[in-house]
Amino acid sequence: MTLFSRIFFAAGLLVSALFFTGCSSTPVDPVFANHLAAAEVARLNVGDILTITLSGPPEEITPHIETIKEDGTITMNSIGHVPAVGKTAGELQNIIHDLYVPKFYTHLTVSVSTGDRVYYVRGEVKQPGRQLYLGETTVTRAIASAGDFTDFANKQKVWLIRGKHKLRVNCEEVSDHPEKDPLVYPGDQILVDRQLF
Repeated sequence: MTLFSRIFFAAGLLVSALFFTGCSSTPVDPVFANHLAAAEVARLNVGDILTITLSGPPEEITPHIETIKEDGTITMNSIGHVPAVGKTAGELQNIIHDLYVPKFYTHLTVSVSTGDRVYYVRGEVKQPGRQLYLGETTVTRAIASAGDFTDFANKQKVWLIRGKHKLRVNCEEVSDHPEKDPLVYPGDQILVDRQLF
């Protein structure tokens, strides 16, 4: 085989590979884009209930308990709104500490803990309602935790709802394409539509 023939053959293989694997992809809503891969650490979300304990100053400070608001913040005495969504508990501890020290206190220890972390499965599942978030889970596993689909479920029309954003999931495609099974986070809602007959 001549050098030209080898180059031509290699180029033909490359073009064939690109043609059969496809070059286009469907755009994903940016709210859900980072949830198509596994999460490295638990991040705080809207709806998480936080208990913030401040210790160190001579006067006792009552623990602050608050649900993360729709705008992604909590409100702390003296420092006002603090961004919380997307942070780990440790990152939020550091942010709160740095906002209080040295402006309000010379020494302060901040502890952030979360209450029960839950998500909700509604619609055509056998046991709809609140589910405890025990760690990384996906839409199909969340549906299984709610007793699985009813006989009337439209498996092609399942909605993952996060705040004001909705992502449609086709659960029939997930067995062949597990990458299309997005991760579920605390505060999320999953809604399984009913089939139309």
